[in-house]
Amino acid sequence: MENYLVSARKYRPDTFTSVVGQPSITSTLKNAIRSNHLAHAYLFCGPRGVGKTTSARIFAKTINCLNLDSHTEPCNTCESCISFTENRSYNIHELDAASNNSVDDIRSLVDKVRIPPQIGKYSVYIIDEVHMLSQSAFNAFLKTLEEPPPHAIFILATTEKHKILPTILSRCQIYDFNRITIPDIEKYLLEVAQKENVKAEPEALNVIAQKADGAMRDALSIFDQVVSFCGANVTYKDTIANLNVLDYDYYFKLTDCFLAGDIPGTLMIFSEILDNGFNAHHFIMGLGQHFRDLLICKDAVTVQLLEVGGEIREKYKKQAAACSINFLIGALQLASECDIQYKASSNQRFLVELALVRIDQLDELLKKKQLTKP
Repeated sequence: MENYLVSARKYRPDTFTSVVGQPSITSTLKNAIRSNHLAHAYLFCGPRGVGKTTSARIFAKTINCLNLDSHTEPCNTCESCISFTENRSYNIHELDAASNNSVDDIRSLVDKVRIPPQIGKYSVYIIDEVHMLSQSAFNAFLKTLEEPPPHAIFILATTEKHKILPTILSRCQIYDFNRITIPDIEKYLLEVAQKENVKAEPEALNVIAQKADGAMRDALSIFDQVVSFCGANVTYKDTIANLNVLDYDYYFKLTDCFLAGDIPGTLMIFSEILDNGFNAHHFIMGLGQHFRDLLICKDAVTVQLLEVGGEIREKYKKQAAACSINFLIGALQLASECDIQYKASSNQRFLVELALVRIDQLDELLKKKQLTKP
C-alpha cells in the first residue's frame, strides 16, 4: 500500500514565490539576500499555520544555494538544494523549543554553532516555538545570539511574541506574519484540488477557508478531511455536512421571517437547527455575522469586505436591499447582547428564543417610531 502524504506536507512551499499571503515578508527577505545584507538573527512571529517555519526553511535553503536564479529563488538542482530537499543537509539545524527547552539543550546547540558548514556559506539554526525556552535557557543563549560566528544565522519562530524576553527581541530582526486572507486560501485550495483531480464547488472552498481561520495548514487539513468524505467531487452541501457548519440558507430564511414579523416561523426554524445538532451559541454568533454581512452589502464601498462568492454573494445583495440600516444595526445589537449573556444564562435556549422574538418585532417597532415622529 502506497504511503499517503497529507496535503499540508505534499504542497508545502519550497520557494519564496510559492509562499501564500506574505508578499511583503518574502520580498524583504529576497532583497536582503540579493544585496547580501543578512542579519545574524531573525524572529518570525504570527498565528499558527501561516508559513513561519516554511519561510525559515526556504530562507535557509536560498542563502546556501550555489546557483540562485535571477528572481533570487533556489535552483533546486545544486548539491546544497538537493541535500536540503532530501532532509540530509548539515547546514540547517532545527530545534523544537517546546520539547527541548532546557539549558543543556541550548548549550548543545551553542557547541554546534562553532562548526562551520561543509557545503554552502551559512549554518542556519531554526528554533521553533522559541517562547517555550526556560528563563535560564534564554540567558544561556543571549551571548551567542548577540555575537555568533560569521557563518551562523538564527531564525526564531513563535506564535507568542509577548512571551519572549526584550533582550532577545532587541537582538533580532522581527517579521510579523499575517493571517492568510480567505480569497488567498480559496485560490490555493483550488490549485491543490486541480492537481489532485478533485472537482470542488467555490462555495465549498469558501466554507473550508472560513473554517481555517487564516491558517493555510489548517485549510489543507480540512480539505483532506472533506475529500475523504466527498471523494473527487467536493460539494457545498457535503462540505457543511462533514464540517458541521450551519447552512447559509437557515440565516436567509430567518431574516425573511424577521422582516415579515413571523414569530412562529422563526421559532420553528430555530428548533429545527437545534434538532439537527447545532450549538445554540454558535448559531447566535453566526446570526450576528449574517447581519454584519448584510450591513456591509448596503454600500458599494464596503461590499468588497464580504468574504463569500458566487450565488451566495448575490443572495446577500438581494436580501440586504430588503433590510433597512436601522433594522440591521438593531438586530446586530440584539444578537451581540445574546452572545455576551449566553454563558451566564441558566436557560440558554430561552435566552436565544427571546432574542429572536425581539428581532422579529424590531422592524415593526422601527416603523411605528417613524410614524410617531413629529
